[in-house]
Amino acid sequence: MKKNILLIGGSHGIGLSIVEQLQEHHSIFVASRTKDGLDEATVTHIPFDVLSDTLDVSLLPDAIHGFVYCPGSIDLKPFKMLSLSTFQDDMQLNFFSLVKVLKEIMPHMAEGASMVFFSTVAVGMGMPYHTSVAASKGAVEGFAKALAAEYAPKFRVNVVAPSLTDTPLAKRLLNNDRKKETMAQRHPLKRIGKPEDIANMVTFLLDAKSDWMTGQIISVDGGMSTLNIT
Repeated sequence: MKKNILLIGGSHGIGLSIVEQLQEHHSIFVASRTKDGLDEATVTHIPFDVLSDTLDVSLLPDAIHGFVYCPGSIDLKPFKMLSLSTFQDDMQLNFFSLVKVLKEIMPHMAEGASMVFFSTVAVGMGMPYHTSVAASKGAVEGFAKALAAEYAPKFRVNVVAPSLTDTPLAKRLLNNDRKKETMAQRHPLKRIGKPEDIANMVTFLLDAKSDWMTGQIISVDGGMSTLNIT
């Protein structure tokens, strides 16, 4: 039986890579602002802006077996240059909008379903210029653990915490070869992440092969969070 997988975001970057890995064997629903990279012959697209819209659950199947929340932000500046509104915007996109969507789809979550959220390596490491994004993603991590505990064993909740990945979201940090090489050298494995690196973990967490995992924060970061090579 094909599983029904819902992604918030999924028309580019990591989300699109997840879709590409899943679409052959599952029924994929992508709720996003654009449908740029999607094959609408194999994916159901739902126009949706997570910051302003209410998700039309009538367009979803009765049972959702997998859920992935992809929206994220990278606003890296010294704390003194960040306004309060930046913190509020990051929290709204990364955390409060996630909660809003979950409130809407909870009645559709199937027994044994898997949810996957995203954090960042900066939550666990403490990295300069990451105060705003680390605060909002830290909220996601705490929320996910509590949600996993509350809903076990009905469904599972896990979080993937990547390091810098070559996606449109990170283009300002990776817009030339020098920047890419500098960022690569910061990682023990000497490269930045590819969307499929992260998608591989997400698709595993959605699969029954991971059905004894819940409440976990899983680093996919080229070794950055645990290895000191300096």
